[in-house]
Amino acid sequence: MTSSPIPSTAVDVVVRMTSAANDFLNSLDDSQRSSASFEFSGDERYEWAYTPIDRNGLRFREMTDDQRKAAFTLMETGYSTRGAATAHRIIELETILGEWEKINDEVSRWERHTDRYWFSVFGTPGSSDEPWGFRVGGHHIGLTANIVNGDQVSILPLFFGANPAVIRHGDRKGQRTLVEEEDWARSLLTSMDTDQAKIAIVDPVAPTDILTTNVRSADPNIAPVGIGFGALQDAQRDQLVALVKHYVTRASDDLASNYWREVESVGFGDVTFAWAGPAAVGEGHYYAIRHPRFLIEYDNTQNGANHIHSVLRDYAHDFGEDLLAYHYRAAH
Repeated sequence: MTSSPIPSTAVDVVVRMTSAANDFLNSLDDSQRSSASFEFSGDERYEWAYTPIDRNGLRFREMTDDQRKAAFTLMETGYSTRGAATAHRIIELETILGEWEKINDEVSRWERHTDRYWFSVFGTPGSSDEPWGFRVGGHHIGLTANIVNGDQVSILPLFFGANPAVIRHGDRKGQRTLVEEEDWARSLLTSMDTDQAKIAIVDPVAPTDILTTNVRSADPNIAPVGIGFGALQDAQRDQLVALVKHYVTRASDDLASNYWREVESVGFGDVTFAWAGPAAVGEGHYYAIRHPRFLIEYDNTQNGANHIHSVLRDYAHDFGEDLLAYHYRAAH
């Protein structure tokens, strides 16, 4: 595992984030700003979840229309165009999930609503001397940005989920969310011959969730190993690389480019792909992609295998820990 930080050529995205964060904060009254603002130090910055629990920060419901627009503008600075569109689609699924639960007479302890998302800012946006950041959290959205030295950014861990993954009622029946995450991995698996599949499939039953859950630091050894990159054919290697890049490019273009250069510098020789569960569509399944730098996990087992959790975790770069370590060493 390399200990060098991700390259720090993210000035443009920092400018966008700073402007959007200040616009958001300046749109709030004193009470709202108090709810949305936190010190950068302490444990609150590390709190994130993908379940529908309440969290700290300013809830979308408590904002005016103009404030909501400013909040979403801030959120979108962390994502690529595709990533932002996916995030909005995931949020819209809350209404559809609530409708589906009513159709099936399911009583949920959670209110299903698109306004159950919380926005938080840590520290002072625009400070070149002190780190700052922001967080957007709610059901199946996990975005945390940490900005260091005015030009270094981490938005990891980066989580997307979907429930329902396939809409099963109404005008949008049949529409899917996180399509490539599922289809590309299954295509890779089904392209394997018998000997390859025996190595790649580590368990006939998938775990009920991603194994890293929402812990602060991901364990590099928690996920299964499966088949190594060297045991794949050329076309299969291309498929695996494309799947990894799909996760990386959820982030804004400049951040994704920086991260991809770091991934390529380490290489794919030690990458592994593991699958658990049947290969058949509609059956509960899980996969993990292990790399010396990061771990990708995906799980679709809940609600009749129609409920996806997927995440990119970096052992050193989550919450900007590598950037902060270099920053504090330089400062002292």
